[in-house]
Amino acid sequence: MGSLFEELEAREAAVRVRVEELEAEVAELSGRLELARAGLERLRIALETVAEVLAEMDPEGPVVAVDAGQSHGVASAYAGAERQVVGVLTVPNWQPGMMSDVLPSVYRDIVEVVAGAPGPVRAKQIVPRIGLPAETGKIEGARSKLKRLVERGWLDENTPGMFTPARSRAAASPNSR
Repeated sequence: MGSLFEELEAREAAVRVRVEELEAEVAELSGRLELARAGLERLRIALETVAEVLAEMDPEGPVVAVDAGQSHGVASAYAGAERQVVGVLTVPNWQPGMMSDVLPSVYRDIVEVVAGAPGPVRAKQIVPRIGLPAETGKIEGARSKLKRLVERGWLDENTPGMFTPARSRAAASPNSR
């Protein structure tokens, strides 16, 4: 019976080697998976950031020319390019006496829709009223803008997802839009 035990031990050793190889593969794949997830997360954040920046840009506002060349004698791919200045607070904090006409057009439309509603409204109710299709991306973009308007004092969100005109704003100027 010695040969049967030897055969089982040989098989056990072979399976143990295979298990170790598979564990090494799993470790490598886990590392690759983490790198891929990190890349995906960076791309998602970049996409959200670009969408926010583009949404905040007021196409009717002035475009400021920016010379992107690093030195005067060197030609650049960006030389003479005109870009909108980024980093300016496009949605100002609300202050007494401030009207919605200081807001970019999309934000102004949102504030006017909320102010004209008979009660609290959701983002998905606002999107069609400002002329956008009721798609998930547009609803999420509107929700982001609504949250920004809440942060800056233009709107209130007493119940999560339900937006109303800001009480402080209504109290300061009941006839403002």
